[in-house]
Amino acid sequence: MSRFRFELPYLPGLTRREPFAPGDLGYVPRRERLRAYNQVYPLIGGREAFPAMLDAIRIARRRVHLEMYIFSDDVVGREFQAAFIERARAGIEVRVLVDGLGSFGLSSRFLDELRAAGVEVQVFHPVAPWRRRWGLNKRDHQKILIVDDEIAFCGGINLTDENRPIEQGGGGWHDVHARVEGPAVFDLARLFRETWLEVGGSPFPEPELPAPRPDLPAHNALVEVISNEKLRARSRMRYAYMHAIRRAEKSIHIMNAYFIPDVGLRRAFGLAVKRGVDVRVIVPSTSDVAAVYYASRHLYARLLRRGVRIFEWPERMMHAKCGVIDGVWTTIGTYNLDRRSFLHNLEVGLVTIDRDLGERMELQFERDLVACREVTLGEWNRRSWWDQAMELFCYQWRYWL
Repeated sequence: MSRFRFELPYLPGLTRREPFAPGDLGYVPRRERLRAYNQVYPLIGGREAFPAMLDAIRIARRRVHLEMYIFSDDVVGREFQAAFIERARAGIEVRVLVDGLGSFGLSSRFLDELRAAGVEVQVFHPVAPWRRRWGLNKRDHQKILIVDDEIAFCGGINLTDENRPIEQGGGGWHDVHARVEGPAVFDLARLFRETWLEVGGSPFPEPELPAPRPDLPAHNALVEVISNEKLRARSRMRYAYMHAIRRAEKSIHIMNAYFIPDVGLRRAFGLAVKRGVDVRVIVPSTSDVAAVYYASRHLYARLLRRGVRIFEWPERMMHAKCGVIDGVWTTIGTYNLDRRSFLHNLEVGLVTIDRDLGERMELQFERDLVACREVTLGEWNRRSWWDQAMELFCYQWRYWL
């Protein structure tokens, strides 16, 4: 029995299903890359993710590893900093890796407080030409927390007040994270180690692949951890999406914060619609990156004409990067559906075959749709010439956004 006690939030209408059927393996191109006997739980927003992550950190016995794009010096950041400091002072190995651009506002004092407590800290590509391994273009967009190589978290959520609930004084961003137990944690732990050593972090032993636990009935998800750390893997997540989309029979439901699909993906969506597949995408109606927002909107008409239904999340930022196909194939991670994520930044995504998880994600998607406003082609064709000009201009620069 795992010592990381965690109760999955209840969703009305959820029924218990078999984890997968033999035909479900057709949704992945390379089934030998799947690891069996995992447990994957979706966590919605900071309201669910932050307490689960902090609880895991506080009972760590050996090591805690964090890789984060944005780590802020705010209420959320200070809460995690305190948890790391407490564990380090208790003799636990704690390593923190942050991105130089995403965490650009993180003060030297904040990092020095971690180091003073015994936390090892590294910065991926500092935005400073006078520092070793500096960089500007290639970013570490991965968001991974690993505790004792037994439990891991990854997804779209950064450690910032923007992800705190509104009633707690936060920004109320809508996002999706995942909690993982099982052999897939080994792949996430190994991925962290590779990036840590790449930036000059002190060596530590390789993680060990845990023995599968088929005796635990809840550990039933097949999982592939996809990253683009290696050059030969740069297109793997795009290929995973394309493969699953082409095999979709009923539904393709996607939430993506920076949605700029290339022509191949747009064609695949359109062909799925022609097969009778329900293709729906939730995108933000407002964005923290205005240029990406306009570049994404440039493609709406092309998608709408193909029969893709587009829904805008209202008011606050929707930052999720997830999708579910036919209630079988699910992905949660950091990949945006754009060229930069697929080919350039360091990203990580879970591809999971698990009907129980798929149903849960479908129910969450339907719940989120209720809050959204659908974009129609007629309405879209009436937008101002100024909006059209901004969309075209930003789309031309999409690779650099």
